[in-house]
Amino acid sequence: MNNRTRRFEGKAMVVTGAAQGIGRQVAMDAAAEGAHVSLVDRSGLVREAAAEIVAGGGKAFAILADLESWQGAQVAIDEASAVLGGIDILVNNVGGAIWMRPFEHFDETQIEAEIRRSLFPTMWCCRAVLPLMVEAGGGSIVNVSSIATRGINRVPYSAAKGAVNALTVSLAMENAERGVRVNAVAPGGTDAPVRRIPRNDATQDAQDKAWMQAVVDQTKATSFMKRYGTLAEQSSAILFMASDDASYVTGTILPVGGGDSG
Repeated sequence: MNNRTRRFEGKAMVVTGAAQGIGRQVAMDAAAEGAHVSLVDRSGLVREAAAEIVAGGGKAFAILADLESWQGAQVAIDEASAVLGGIDILVNNVGGAIWMRPFEHFDETQIEAEIRRSLFPTMWCCRAVLPLMVEAGGGSIVNVSSIATRGINRVPYSAAKGAVNALTVSLAMENAERGVRVNAVAPGGTDAPVRRIPRNDATQDAQDKAWMQAVVDQTKATSFMKRYGTLAEQSSAILFMASDDASYVTGTILPVGGGDSG
């Protein structure tokens, strides 16, 4: 463990989509600051991430769940609460564009898959955790959105993340006086290791690669800094919103895209 501050000492935190990428980084960093973390994912890789935290002296355990269904979310939140003794912080990180292509090239099945992946896990987990936080007298929810609410070649994903933003603000308005803060962080393009389990494992042809490159080019062009962010930069923003350092912040969408506000 490192010598950073211990903002989350004694806090019980759930991080979804924690097997890879931003979610994994958030779980690692939160544990390093004292949180007892439940890492939730449908990939078995989440067990490796939890084991790494424990090996480093932190407190963590893994839950395998498919959060695209209400039942999966309810079971995961109930299990985490039982082990943690309650939930102080929920970071809803599940999501991510599956296909990158102009809207007219999406079919019905693909559009529905994008919405199920990037909206419903956040919706279901917010619904599952809210009664627990209200009963406890407070809590902090951080939803991971995206600056791709304004972007090309991922309209269904953009729509899902726009809905996450609306969910965040409305839920914050309903629950601020009950002690539950709800915020969102909207990452821009982020450098990360190659995903061990890709969102889309289909072979990409030349056209698919061109559409993907157009997304990369647009993302860098609309960032004032003309670069992708790092996992650490995204995690820092998410954990700020989760922490008591942001105790007077709720209903806020924080863009972390090098100046691109989405």
